[in-house]
Amino acid sequence: MSFYGLLIFASVYLLAVATPGPGVAAIIARSLARGTQGAVAFIAGFWIGDLIWFSVAATGLAALAQTAQMVFVVIKYAGAVYLLYMAYRLWTAKPAVTTDEQPTIDAGQKPMQLFLGSLALTMANPKTAIFFLALLPTVVRLEELTVAGFLEIVAVISVVLPLVLGGYVFLAARARRMFKSARAVRTINRSTGAAMACAAVAVATR
Repeated sequence: MSFYGLLIFASVYLLAVATPGPGVAAIIARSLARGTQGAVAFIAGFWIGDLIWFSVAATGLAALAQTAQMVFVVIKYAGAVYLLYMAYRLWTAKPAVTTDEQPTIDAGQKPMQLFLGSLALTMANPKTAIFFLALLPTVVRLEELTVAGFLEIVAVISVVLPLVLGGYVFLAARARRMFKSARAVRTINRSTGAAMACAAVAVATR
């Protein structure tokens, strides 16, 4: 794959990842409520999900994927249920004030739970599916994609997505540190919980 073609893909993919959607809403909401705790596992789920969608598109399985409607309906609602669960956890969470010396620890969610949750959300996210199954073929000639080209795109995904989502995590976690009172933290938790519930509705109704 030419450098120019790879650069075009990287630019389009960066815009797609950075554009607000259910995934971005989830990662901002969780980072506002919990800081950076568990962010690596949460981002890893989005990363693996994007690689799966890319593999489906690149290997010519898009038509097969579109015929397996029941599977994707189940995945879609599983992702929506997970978002609702996170929204409930945020809404009912006991406000824990974050200080520079003692960051908030989210002991209720294990890394594997976070990973599987964001993976399910990515597989259910219509924005991600549309990008890889509809938009990607207009940017990359998949029928001419070599193994080397496939690996180059995988490398771009592996760099761009963690950087963009990591940036969202960093900014949201920094914003959280501005709120020092329990009342302010409770407001943040409930606001982000409501935002995550809205993201769940968006996933389930598309």
